[in-house]
Amino acid sequence: MQTEFEFTLPKGYLDAEGNVHRQGVMRLATAMDEITPLRDARVRSNPAYATVIILARVMTQLGALEAVTPTVIERLFACDLNYLQKFYRRINELEDLLESNASAPDTSPPAPAAPAAPLKLSQ
Repeated sequence: MQTEFEFTLPKGYLDAEGNVHRQGVMRLATAMDEITPLRDARVRSNPAYATVIILARVMTQLGALEAVTPTVIERLFACDLNYLQKFYRRINELEDLLESNASAPDTSPPAPAAPAAPLKLSQ
């Protein structure tokens, strides 16, 4: 079973010395990778930050960097962050789940009708 996957970022991470890091490795996520960020104060104040922490946990290599930290993820170009989010969903087979849920029939009860706007009587 393959648990690690190589990738190439569209733009690459630009470090403080001006080096660009594009080649990397991401491992499959565990349940703990998705649970642990929920304990982080940054996630409690901004739930979108969970993505940053999860990616830092599952990226085992990015170019010649010694470690992939949340700070590294924060400094990625937006297109690279988008690429990694899609790559994460693909290797963890989450895209199939999203697609199958999107095509599943909606069994939720219908939303209540909005109240009618009050009539305005002319004077």
